[in-house]
Amino acid sequence: MKNKYIDFIEQSFDFPQEEFKLTDDHSLIWQDVDVQNLIEKYGTPLKVRYLPKISENIQLAKKWFANAIKEHDYSGEYHYSYCTKSSHFSHVLDEALKNNIHIETSSAFDIEIVKRLKKDGKIDDKTFVLCNGFKRDQYIDNIIELINSGEYNCIPIIDNFEEIHLIHNKAKRKFDIGIRIASEEEPKFEFYTSRLGIGYKNIVPFYKREIELIPSVNLKMLHFFINTGIKDNAYYWNELQKCLDVYVELKKICPTLDSLNIGGGFPTKDSMGFKYDYQYMVSEIISLIKSVCEDGNVATPNIFTEFGSFTVGESGAIFYEILYQKQQNDREKWNMINSSFITTLPDSWAINKRFIMLPINHWDKPYERVLLGGLTCDSDDYYNNDQHINAIYLPLFARNKPLYIGFFNTGAYQDSLGGFGGLQHCLIPQPKYVLIKKTELGEIETEVFTEQQSAESFMQLLGYE
Repeated sequence: MKNKYIDFIEQSFDFPQEEFKLTDDHSLIWQDVDVQNLIEKYGTPLKVRYLPKISENIQLAKKWFANAIKEHDYSGEYHYSYCTKSSHFSHVLDEALKNNIHIETSSAFDIEIVKRLKKDGKIDDKTFVLCNGFKRDQYIDNIIELINSGEYNCIPIIDNFEEIHLIHNKAKRKFDIGIRIASEEEPKFEFYTSRLGIGYKNIVPFYKREIELIPSVNLKMLHFFINTGIKDNAYYWNELQKCLDVYVELKKICPTLDSLNIGGGFPTKDSMGFKYDYQYMVSEIISLIKSVCEDGNVATPNIFTEFGSFTVGESGAIFYEILYQKQQNDREKWNMINSSFITTLPDSWAINKRFIMLPINHWDKPYERVLLGGLTCDSDDYYNNDQHINAIYLPLFARNKPLYIGFFNTGAYQDSLGGFGGLQHCLIPQPKYVLIKKTELGEIETEVFTEQQSAESFMQLLGYE
């Protein structure tokens, strides 16, 4: 009778997969890392960052765009940029910047990171610094500092009609800008148009009315992004088509315009059944851009992307121990973890985002259906289903045999949304955070980035010391 957890997975999904396989004693290997050994060394709860995955995903995207450019004989260049808001950590930026990429910023303090990177020689004056977001006061001043220094390839992306003047009034040299398009949202949204950017119909009049009259400003880039990401559906292709129509119209009257930023939105793997044809989507995007520009009799633009979650999401994981099992009624068993979902995986609570969840050990044991509960005294601190199977199944819990579970591809946003190093709901401490690297010989190396948050740190934050 096939009633072991490994049987359940093999019957439900293709297994093993590229990043997941088992050891001889039926524990999980993720990205060439023996997770059980890692847990035995560092304990749980444990956050990890597998840094080689960042470079791997960047190189994959570069390959897909290179293939598409070659396939369609596309004349523009491709530039990969990383939006730092997905993870601002220095070890993340250090790994990403090994791959000759560019940077997108979102706020004033982002610029401080840019200056540190330049000082340390990790970016140079050819690195594009694309400054997105709604800009006021300190963010404007920091952008001006980059522009006036002449040492940065800084392109502020104009989000509203006033920003161009706020920057121009303080700039002491000629500079490039981009304009963000305010895309229409999906019909299911509570509003029709994104709050970010300038409406399609307003961009050309805005250029004629104001930008064209400022000789020290070059409009170089049109920026396009939609919340739902790059998906093969009518909504995405319709919005991209509208963007390209604006690009063609604008290019005919603006000779300095030579770049199209299609934003981010590549999905990350969120289940064992995940399927997405990245190469197909890139090829179709390049084909459409070329076709619309040729029909409009304008030169094809250089292509920029701003991949954040795709860059870092699949590099992250977090591991917990099941502390106890509570049988609350005849149907519901609660497996209680030794941390909190609200504090360590805030997206699972705030936007019902799902991550890949797998047990680390006991794959050779029978399985059961359970709910997962966190430690906070909050009714929302739980995780109760996987997208593709509408339930959670784990190896049978035994009080004297520790059961460990892992959530994978958690590397984007969770640390900053959870307030890394700060106050946490119910004063649940942040887990120990470990970095995983590979040596030149391909051997796994680990180092502790931060220890588990202490009671003393909470007391200081709360003003008790």
